[in-house]
Amino acid sequence: MNTKKIILVTGGQRSGKSSYAQKLALSISPNPVYLATSAVWDEEHSQRIERHKRDRGKEWTNIEELKDIQNVDVSNRVVVIDCVTLWSTNFFSETNGDVELSLTSVIERFDAFIKQDATFIFVTNELGLGGTSGNDLQRRFTDLLGWVNQHIASKSDEVVLMVSGISMKIK
Repeated sequence: MNTKKIILVTGGQRSGKSSYAQKLALSISPNPVYLATSAVWDEEHSQRIERHKRDRGKEWTNIEELKDIQNVDVSNRVVVIDCVTLWSTNFFSETNGDVELSLTSVIERFDAFIKQDATFIFVTNELGLGGTSGNDLQRRFTDLLGWVNQHIASKSDEVVLMVSGISMKIK
């Protein structure tokens, strides 16, 4: 491959981000990597994850890593990281809502991860597009994710905003 590229796919919940990212990855590579960052919450969530793996098909290499994505070797591959929101949640939860510590941890791991020669397709949510929550913890997490998204977008070659299943290239 020998060409590093970073793409950020962002938008609201159920806007088509993951589908877009997966189709994009398959248009670039016949055997992309899907890097899942979600913890398994319960049996229903576990079944949902297994269904998603089956739906993606055998052409995908599925890897699960809750936090230390910088340790996953994706050199010379196309990788969808789904998603930054859940990945950031893993740090936020572990630090009892410490935004500064969570932000530092996420950015350090992101910066180390993207040193590899690969095509990275990050999927994230735009939580700040909705109303302001009355819950302090939710407001702090929205701040955290906004700053994480800004950092990733600043390093990205392309940024795509998804709205109602429609992609809009904004960078």
